[in-house]
Parts: sequence; structure tokens; C-alpha cells
Amino acid sequence: MNNVTEPVLVCRHLAKSYSDGVADIDVLQQIDLAVQPGEMVAIVGSSGSGKSTLLHLLGGLDKPTKGQVLLNNCDLQTLPEHKKCEFRNLYLGFIYQFHHLLPEFTALENVGMPLLVQGLAPATITERAKQLLVEVGLENRMQHRLGQLSGGERQRVAIARALVAGPLCVLADEPTGNLDPRNAERVLTLFFNLQKSLRTSVVMVTHDASIARLAQRVLRIEEGKLVTV
Repeated sequence: MNNVTEPVLVCRHLAKSYSDGVADIDVLQQIDLAVQPGEMVAIVGSSGSGKSTLLHLLGGLDKPTKGQVLLNNCDLQTLPEHKKCEFRNLYLGFIYQFHHLLPEFTALENVGMPLLVQGLAPATITERAKQLLVEVGLENRMQHRLGQLSGGERQRVAIARALVAGPLCVLADEPTGNLDPRNAERVLTLFFNLQKSLRTSVVMVTHDASIARLAQRVLRIEEGKLVTV
């Protein structure tokens, strides 16, 4: 369980613009956000409003045009790329609509990947990965490759992978958007229960208002700005 008391993820005056060759297009403007330990924040907005762009900026996967992102009180943009990757692997977990798992590896190997990158001992990696797969109800599917798993099972593997290293915060981009309603409900229930028990913060992008309402705080992106719902 995380024992952090200060905000785990903060962005200040964050802005992102793109050029279409003629003019600059402002996608995000003056975004301020502080995510507290154990807090789940849902971000909603229309298609193309910049929800995924904001998530990429928060995760250090894209560079802001202006402003800063602080993860565990460290400005991500001040780190060289290899250090940024290490920092991200230590403190962030990622869940995507499409799981981004590696098909040539088993469920167990996929879940253990963040710990392998951290250089942990193989026995420790296996133990932690097994524990998380049990938590998500896949104790009998650990040695299966992706082609042998259903869509819901793959997303549960992705959740286990995101949580295995005990991150301060998980960034989730439409985590059940590729699942049918029944599987989506099962996966979300599982994810929310794990999030609460591990006290991991979550920033989740979703287009589904019913999912957003389950979060402690709901924010909407409107005309490039973040507003409270």
C-alpha cells in the first residue's frame, strides 16, 4: 500500500498545441490538476476534445507546449529520456482500450514485465506476478498466451500488469472500451476493488457517463480547458 500524503501527480498551466502548417491549433489550455493519493479521477469530453492527449502528457509520453507535469514531486520534462522511462516504470501504470500486451509471452510473463525492467530477481517477479493474476481471477490462465485468452481475460492481464509494481498512479484510457457490456462491468468492478485495496490513484479517460460517476471526482474537457462536472 502506498503511504504518500502529498499529491502523486500534478500538472500546472499545462497546454498543448499542434501546427497544421498554416496555424497553431490549441488542443489543451491552462490545465491545472492535482491527483491525491488513492483518488480516482474520471475525465470526460467529446471525441477529439483532448482527453487522450492529456493522459499522454500526464504520463510523460508527450511533451507539453507549456506548463509542467510533476510525478512524485519531480518535473518529468527535466529528466533525460532514459531516466524518464525509469521514473515512469517505477511510479505509473498504464491501461489502454487495446491492451498492448505482448502476444509471444504468457500472461505471467506479461504481468511481470514492469518488474523485469526494474531488474528484480526472477523469483520475486514470478511471485508478484502470480499474486496479481490470482487477484484478477486468472490463477488457472497464467501460462496461457494471448491467443488462448478472451478479450475480458486479456484486459484483466493488462490490469494486473499496470498494478504489479505498486505504482502511485494508474492512467487508464477507455479501459473497457473494447469489451461487451457484461465483460466491461466485470473488469471495471475488479479494477475498482483492486484500486481501493492497493490505494492506487487513478486518472481514467472515459466517454461513458455511468463509468465516470463511479469516480470520486469527474472533470470535463471543454474547449481545451478542464472543468468540474
